[in-house]
Amino acid sequence: MTELATRAQAFGLIADGVAAGLSAPWRLYLARGCRYLSLSVGDRVEWNAWRTHLGCPELSVRVYDAGGEIRRSSVAEVMLDGCRISVELVEEVSTDDLEQLLVVDPRVEPGER
Repeated sequence: MTELATRAQAFGLIADGVAAGLSAPWRLYLARGCRYLSLSVGDRVEWNAWRTHLGCPELSVRVYDAGGEIRRSSVAEVMLDGCRISVELVEEVSTDDLEQLLVVDPRVEPGER
């Protein structure tokens, strides 16, 4: 991949993903004056597809209360030729989802956790 020095190159990267069959992000933010591109996607399948397409190895997950609704924000980032690219998914979750995070899956061996 060549250096992502221009807006056209950054948008071309997204167009290549869409041409390859990925769903278009519902929000695309390209910061003016710095090298940062942010994609927001609609669901976990899209998020994983874009992470794979861009090669985003880094991941952070944050769960927070948004005015009585619980949301989970998953962000994956990668640096491509000095341009930071992030793929973000914000999901509403229920307390049942949070409780599942605390339950040990009996199908997983202790050494695999």
